[in-house]
Amino acid sequence: MKLIIVESPTKARTLTRFLKGEYQIEATLGHIRDLPKAALGVDVAHNFQPKYIIPKARQKRVGELKKAAKKADRIILATDPDREGEAIAWHAAAIIQNSKLKIKNLSRIVFHEITEGAIKQALENPRTIDQKLVDAQQARRVLDRLVGYTLSPLLWKKLSKRWLSAGRVQSVAVRLIAEREREIDAFKKQAFWTIEGVFQPDLHALLLAKAGMKYEKILTFNLFDGTYTTASSTISSEEQANAIIADFSEPFTVSAVDKKEIKRYPGPPYTTSTLQQDAGRKLYFSSKKTMQLAQKLYEEGYISYHRTDSVHLSEKFTDEARDYITKEFGKTYVPDQAKQYQTKSKVAQEAHEAIRPTEAARRSDAFTSSADINRDHIRLYDLIWKRAVASQAREAVFDATTISITSSNGYQFIASGSILKFDGFLIITGRDSEDIEVPNVTVGDTAQLKEAIPSSHETSPPPRYSEASLVKALEEKDIGRPSTYAPIISTIQDRQYVEKEDLPAGRQGKRLKPTELGFSVTDFLVQYFPEIMGLPFTAKLEDDLDAIAQGTKEWVPVIRSFYEPFSNAINQTYENAETVKVAVETLDEVCPTCGSPLVIRVGRYGKFIACSTFPACKYTRQFLEKIDVKCPTCGGDIVVKKSRRGKTFYGCSTYPMCTFAAWKKEDIK
Repeated sequence: MKLIIVESPTKARTLTRFLKGEYQIEATLGHIRDLPKAALGVDVAHNFQPKYIIPKARQKRVGELKKAAKKADRIILATDPDREGEAIAWHAAAIIQNSKLKIKNLSRIVFHEITEGAIKQALENPRTIDQKLVDAQQARRVLDRLVGYTLSPLLWKKLSKRWLSAGRVQSVAVRLIAEREREIDAFKKQAFWTIEGVFQPDLHALLLAKAGMKYEKILTFNLFDGTYTTASSTISSEEQANAIIADFSEPFTVSAVDKKEIKRYPGPPYTTSTLQQDAGRKLYFSSKKTMQLAQKLYEEGYISYHRTDSVHLSEKFTDEARDYITKEFGKTYVPDQAKQYQTKSKVAQEAHEAIRPTEAARRSDAFTSSADINRDHIRLYDLIWKRAVASQAREAVFDATTISITSSNGYQFIASGSILKFDGFLIITGRDSEDIEVPNVTVGDTAQLKEAIPSSHETSPPPRYSEASLVKALEEKDIGRPSTYAPIISTIQDRQYVEKEDLPAGRQGKRLKPTELGFSVTDFLVQYFPEIMGLPFTAKLEDDLDAIAQGTKEWVPVIRSFYEPFSNAINQTYENAETVKVAVETLDEVCPTCGSPLVIRVGRYGKFIACSTFPACKYTRQFLEKIDVKCPTCGGDIVVKKSRRGKTFYGCSTYPMCTFAAWKKEDIK
């Protein structure tokens, strides 16, 4: 009997479908060995050796795997093709070998997509477990355990909250969000004016300069938010704008016409990071949801492995994509050669391909919603399919025209437009903007000014991070790795350090805002652990972990160089740091028990209302956060609630009289 061990039951079912009874396939159900929850689990005195245990929830499964292994002539470890998957394979091998079973053959295989061809090719090319990848995962696990299990108790003591946690990467992520919030608070708005000229024939142009002196010297426009973040304009008031308009002198003449061809190229296929960013921006998915949906699509065999920072595509896929584009749209849409993109990552790839569909010709409309694959899976697949297939199509070509119009006394207006000449890859992805046509004019033509329109603007502070923009910032600053972004963002929200805030009416999406608790924890850590909270230090540790995976560094010296100064800082902070009092929000309401002001506090499970004199007065009640939607059943207020497992949902404030509830805001109809 031949036994294949994978992580998940879904993956096991997909492999069974392809291998048709040739193998017995069993799932570990995730990690089957880990550090203990109730203790540090790392022997600091003896080279930081981890003390692994089999968690209680996995003991039955381990027994079943041992039983299956005992009957097997060959055991194949087929866990995911990254550090985490390599570690799971290593733990499974250790458990089986420690059982003193007589195993004739134990090997490791990897595949980056769950298809019949990829699996059979992997089975023909087995290898041993890559200890370098195991060491890199083990180093990260030990490092995070040392930080979490020594820094968190310090926070409990100094901030008087026994449920707080700190993490090597999560705390830096909170710092980014807190610092952005302080930038917003410190931002001073600046008013400025622009002048639009409406000319005949139908031509809209913006006043740019007078006699070569520009009115807008620096103008930064945030396309995502629709706001000006910086401006340096010499038109600072309505009076000044009207004075300029009054000074216009006819005639206005076309002084320049610049026509050129512009090419727009397709983007590379998705990596883990860029998929999370686009799914957040375009589909409004959280990073956690994106990864859960991608996991399912991978395990069902629809996409390649979804934890990767490579933009490389296999020759098989590029050939399939080029064939598909040729058949659907014609040869003119396919470049002479298949396109390959340059990966920006500094390290060798563990997963050698970008995220792509396993079949280029399988469009999203080939799916039907079911219990396994729902509408959100299909929407994410559509995003992946379009990006990967479009990466092999020709560039789009635009004819762009810029027209300058100048008055007799030197005022210069600029009008720009572009017309799509060849749609190229846009025939697959769709267009995000329409043509802007400008009339056909020549230098020397007279342009009659029909109207001059002054418009006021105001600079806006930098926007709060969304999950998508936070992922982008973490990647740019080399903080964490793509596979860690989703759990980091979930953790900082679960710990009440950050909360999500809806965008203004009419715009979809949410922004991340630090809580008072998030500010307090960040300020404390920055004050007493400035190096650990520093971006360069955190990025260097990530580079060290990558070096371990490449075999150029040993994991124990890396941990030791971090832990010794860190341990000294912990001891000094216990002795020297004062207790921090977390700021609270005071309500315009008094305590019904003692008459003191009521405040909003933050606890393990979120906000609650309490007496400001606690612990002298122990009055508390639930905090009900209202949203701008009424209950469709009774017309009462809808409030944000938490389930017993800590998951957010929306329910009627009159409960139990009205039992209406919904998991998503958009489901309240």
